[in-house]
Order: sequence, then structure tokens, then C-alpha cells
Amino acid sequence: MYSIVELKGVKCGYRCGYCGNAGGKASYGMWSHTMTVQDYQDLIDRGWRRSGKYVYKPVMNKTCCPQYTIRCHALNFHPSKTHKKTLKKVNRFLSKGEMPVEQHDEGHHEGEPMDSVHEEGVQPPPQDPLKIDHSEVQDISTSPDTDTTNSTAPTMPRDDAEKTTNVTPKPGKGVDPNRPLCRKAKDLRKERRLQKEQQKHQEAVSSTVNPAPSKSSSNQPKSLEEFITESLPNDPLHRLEVRLVRSNPPSPQFKASFDASYQVYKLYQMAIHKDPPDRPTESQFKRFLCDSPLEAETAPDGPDVGYGSFHQQYWLDGRIVAVGVLDILPSCVSSVYLYYHPEFSSLSLGTYSALREIAFTRQLQQQSPKLSYYYLGFYVHSCPKMHYKGQYRPSDLLCPETYTWLTIERCIPRLDISAYSRLNENARAGDARALKELGRVLVLHRRTVMPYAAYARKRKGSNDEKEVEQYASLVGQTCAERILLYRA
Repeated sequence: MYSIVELKGVKCGYRCGYCGNAGGKASYGMWSHTMTVQDYQDLIDRGWRRSGKYVYKPVMNKTCCPQYTIRCHALNFHPSKTHKKTLKKVNRFLSKGEMPVEQHDEGHHEGEPMDSVHEEGVQPPPQDPLKIDHSEVQDISTSPDTDTTNSTAPTMPRDDAEKTTNVTPKPGKGVDPNRPLCRKAKDLRKERRLQKEQQKHQEAVSSTVNPAPSKSSSNQPKSLEEFITESLPNDPLHRLEVRLVRSNPPSPQFKASFDASYQVYKLYQMAIHKDPPDRPTESQFKRFLCDSPLEAETAPDGPDVGYGSFHQQYWLDGRIVAVGVLDILPSCVSSVYLYYHPEFSSLSLGTYSALREIAFTRQLQQQSPKLSYYYLGFYVHSCPKMHYKGQYRPSDLLCPETYTWLTIERCIPRLDISAYSRLNENARAGDARALKELGRVLVLHRRTVMPYAAYARKRKGSNDEKEVEQYASLVGQTCAERILLYRA
């Protein structure tokens, strides 16, 4: 299975949602028609992030508010005093119905803007490479008839049904009777299997407010899970249930709760972000928070629910009051967005949901050992209302030049001096996945997968070399040799 992206280029001079600068934001973007979870994991580890199917990377030394990718070590996380206060506040409400007086979320998610790139109305490309039957795609990246300049092209892992063929197989038959059925039939089976797995694991994933607490000895501080369930009676006044539903492809549970979820989103945007009533439309909601390029995948060593895009819904007494939009990836749970019913803003549901998501990451790690991080999106040091993300510790920030992780404690002093910083103090350190061979970059041209070197020979006189080189340097050599760059 390949990821397929289409360049959108650099976007400069648009409004910043963090500081309000009318023309201070700059980012590099591409439209992702489809993407594997491993490719997206590698991209976010190079400073990329998605908004719907639009994947973008801030131009860090040009944008007014540099955005640093931040991750929390979920297994070593210990709640702060503020976090414990929030958990106790929610539990008092659930147990006794006590609603706090203050009407704010203590900074968490309150100021998280909807990405400006999305507000500007980034639209899908007019041509969709996915309308091509994958069985028609020819792969010449390792063909013997290419010359020696292409002999080092990478051998890519992919589904058997996507290997080289020039002829579209007849419906219901593969290229070879001993081979799997054609791609479309396989996709249908895959979707049905995923839906069955979703239903099968619904009980395991759809937890109540009582996640299995990790027992700590008398000499150790209470765990996060113990704080989440602390002081809750067996028959609380209010019942909270957390349900995980797959959003892409949409599960039956997601479809059944879509309208209720959208209504909460609309109320949130109007109350918290002061959107006019006609702005948070259903199509915007779908495009921003439901559409995803991530393919639903499962793996023997992966979590039971699989990988991909999900909505984690918080049901209070039978109705949705908050929704966390999540991506489950090979190494992390990545938070995309959080919206909640304004009626419950005093419960600090932003902070509460982040703590639940960290606990969820820890739960998944028991099934998939390498899945041990919780990504909170971007940390913006120049925007005080975004500092709350740095309170989920231990946490790291991503160096925008070497793409290595450094503890946030080491980074803060440098960011206090300058909004943009290399972060990595080692002057000799470089990008381990820097572009080295442009010719090995994979492109999709006229239903054919080929290295850029072969594409350039076919397209004599093509003037897109600098554009492709910029793209490949930003995604890195490894991703450039796996992801297909669509060329019309």
C-alpha cells in the first residue's frame, strides 16, 4: 500500500490563529489522497501535521509563531497538582452533581485555534489519483529494463494486488488464479473485516469512567489511572462513558452518532471561538475533523483496535458532551482536536480529556509495546495560552533542523531568548534522513510508479526539479522513497 500526496507548495502571509497577526503565518503544504500510518508517523516526527487531508509543515524561521511538535512520555507521566485538581473536580460532579463556579478551562484547549490553513479553505485537487484502479498501476521502480541510474531504486513493501501489471483484471479474477482477488474486492473485504473487529473490541475500547487502575505500592505515588477513578462510588449521580469509534472508514457507531457529535462541535465553535452560526457548517466539520487520509490498518503486534483515525466520545448520562479527535499510529496516540459542549466548560474538559488520552495511550502500550507516546500537536512558546502543553511531563520538543527530540526543560531557556531556535545545541548534529539522492524519490505519473530519475527522462525539459527537491528535503529521504508524489 502506497501513500499518495500532491504538492500545494508554500503558503505565506495568512492569518495566525495564535497571535492574530493578519499576515504572519507561513507553512508548506500538500494534499494527502491516502497515507499509511507509518508514513504519517515519520512525517509528524519531521514537524508535519494534518488538518483533515491537508498535511502541512510550518516554515519555522519565517512564521510569526513557530510551532514545535511536542510529545509526552505517557508511561512516565505523573499528573501535576493542576491535573489532580481537574480530576477531582470532574469526579465530584459525577458523584454528587457539584458544578464548579468558574466558567473556563484553565487554559487547556480553550485557545487552540482551528488551523488557519483550513480556515482559508484549502480545497481538494481537481484530479484524484485514487480514481485509478490500483491494479492498473504499473511499478517500474525496480524493472530490469530501466538503466543503471535506476538500479538502486528501493524495493517497496506493498500488497500483492498492487504489483506490476498493465492489464486491468476481469471482475472477480486476479492476475493469477492463485493470487488474491482484484483490489476493489479486497478493499471491500478489508472494510468489512475492520467493521467486525470494531464491534468485537467495542467493549474493550468503550470504557466507563473506571479504567483498570495500575496498582501502586504504598511507597509510590498514585498512578494516573487511580486518580481518574478516585472517590467514584458504584452508583454515581452522573454516568460518564468513553467510547472510541473509528471515523475513517466510518464505523456504524460513528455514523449513528454523527449528527449529535456535529451539534456539539457547532456549539463549541460558536461559544469558545466566537464563530458566527453559519460558519461551523456540516461540510466544514466533515472536512476538518472526519476526513482523514490515514488507511485503517491492523498488525500482529499492534493494538486491538488497529491503527488510523478515531473519535473518542464522552457520553454523559446518554448524550455526547465532548469529543477528542485522535490518530492511533505505530509509536503514539496523536491528538488532532478537542471540542466539548459549552454547558460543561467549567469542568475543564480539555484538561480532563488529555489526561484520559494519556491513560488510553498507556492502555494501548500494554498491547503494543512500541506505542508509548502521546503527541499534543504543536507547542507555541511565543503564545502564552499554549504553554499548558508543556505541563504534561516528561515531554520533548522536536528540533526543527536535526529532527531530534530534546527535553522541554532544555528547550525553554533557548525559546525564552528567541521564538525560533534550532534547539539542538550540538552544532555538528545534522538531519539523519536528509535528502541525498533526488533520483530515488518515487513519483506517480500516468498510473505508473517510477523513481524521479526515470520520470525526468520521460519528461525532458520538465522544470519541476527544484519543487521536487524541496518536497523531498522536507519529508526526508526515507519518506521520499516510500510516498508517491503525484505528477500530472
